[in-house]
Amino acid sequence: MSTLLRARQIGEGEEEELGGQMSFLDHLDELRKRLIRSIVFVFVATSVCWFFSDRIYNFLAVPVERALAEAQRRQLPIAGLTGHETILGLSSLKESDVGRYVFPEETTLGTSVIPVGASVTARVAKDAQGQLGLFTDEPLYAGNTVIPKGVRLPIDFASLPKASSGINDKLIVTTALEPFSLYIKVSLYAAICLSVPFLLWQIWAFVSPGLYPHERGYVTPFIALSSVSFVLGAMFAYYVIFPPAAKYLLGLGQDFRLLLKADDYFDFIIIVMLGMGVVFQMPAVSYVLSRIGLLTAGFLVRSWKTAAIVILIAAAVLSPTSDIPNMLLFAAPMLVLYVVSIFVAWIFSRPRTAT
Repeated sequence: MSTLLRARQIGEGEEEELGGQMSFLDHLDELRKRLIRSIVFVFVATSVCWFFSDRIYNFLAVPVERALAEAQRRQLPIAGLTGHETILGLSSLKESDVGRYVFPEETTLGTSVIPVGASVTARVAKDAQGQLGLFTDEPLYAGNTVIPKGVRLPIDFASLPKASSGINDKLIVTTALEPFSLYIKVSLYAAICLSVPFLLWQIWAFVSPGLYPHERGYVTPFIALSSVSFVLGAMFAYYVIFPPAAKYLLGLGQDFRLLLKADDYFDFIIIVMLGMGVVFQMPAVSYVLSRIGLLTAGFLVRSWKTAAIVILIAAAVLSPTSDIPNMLLFAAPMLVLYVVSIFVAWIFSRPRTAT
């Protein structure tokens, strides 16, 4: 009787049977196959990305080159004797830019003679004809005369030779082979990002034999949610986090001659983007753990204080700068994702059955 009852119970709970059993060597062989497939896929993806490596790099370099150009623009074009000032054509300037102009030679303004080396604060503005020009932004004292504010300086920036600038608006390489190795790295990282769905599928395929049949059905939602979350995290880092971080870091170095290496910059932005891509996996991980009964919304709610402290510490570690606003740019999405994870766990939580 008990045997028949046990057989019926197993038949009714047929869905709860364990997946196929594998020996230790079978597991190693399966792991080897999954690794080989992943490596081959990434290699093929890297080969494809190689043909677009220059475009990918130019895309990744946009935030820092914009920040460099803005930092250079803030050092308003000045002519001087030190050799460390920036001289730009008028087409490169913005109206209302302000800087210090140093007279490179003896200059006559009206009836006043300005000696070489004299300086005055100047502002870029439009004249009566709507043309950009450089005008004094403060009174200029020349001997016994005073040149008032708003006098146009007799200089055509477009015709001046370009001096070395305190901030270079282009990334640099230091060896002939560095561009090649840089593009290889760009292709590899781009291939890894594109391979995320396939790699997640291979990981899931490796662990799925040890799961219940109904648990294997979670693979498609997990891979879709995880892939979308990774892309959103990388985009958030690129468009939201990195521009103010680059502006802050360049602001710290405005008193130095900055030459940013392309390889160092690329490593930096990739770490930030990959880091945020991993951080954005919280909802996907919460989905899987809640579906298999290992995580509940109640546990996440009870642990919110500890989670907040961990998130702030992680934000401080991941943030490339030490200022509070940029650190909060890292912490804010983590806190929002934690709240989202609570709702995900609440919606998809599955009570664990006693064995």
